[in-house]
Amino acid sequence: MKTVRLSTADEILEELPQLGREADYVVADGPGSNTEISRSLLFCADLALVPCKASMLEVRALDQATKALRHVRHVRKGRPTAIIVLSMVGKHYRLTKDMKDAAAALKLPLAKSALTLKQIYADAPGQGAVVWRLGARGREAALEVQAVFREALSHIEVKSVRKKVKRASA
Repeated sequence: MKTVRLSTADEILEELPQLGREADYVVADGPGSNTEISRSLLFCADLALVPCKASMLEVRALDQATKALRHVRHVRKGRPTAIIVLSMVGKHYRLTKDMKDAAAALKLPLAKSALTLKQIYADAPGQGAVVWRLGARGREAALEVQAVFREALSHIEVKSVRKKVKRASA
């Protein structure tokens, strides 16, 4: 696994496509705000995971947070695929239903997998690590992350198969 830090929008637009040609998957993490860096990542992405906490403030802010995504999808004719992922949620929050309604209004799917509220997610970056490298303390969080990525990748693979079938039948 290779780790690269790209700090500017120009670096992302210049270097991320090459990284994509060198690897099966490239995972890029960026600011959640509507910034030039966020837009650059969206212009290079096949899939965008939109993390969102289950709170009324997040429900109200979700439309604004996806504004850049809508603009990029318009320019790129529907790409990248996007999925809302609940993060820092309790296992049985009532607000999960509110998030499902907000996602439906934005015409974005809501992942079935979620990242529950765990201290390990806050601790990992401070230790310069990822949860799956933190042993037993990170095991449950690592399983959650794997479930999110498995689900997200299934959205990409299904779209790829549909495109191939569509081309073959044309």
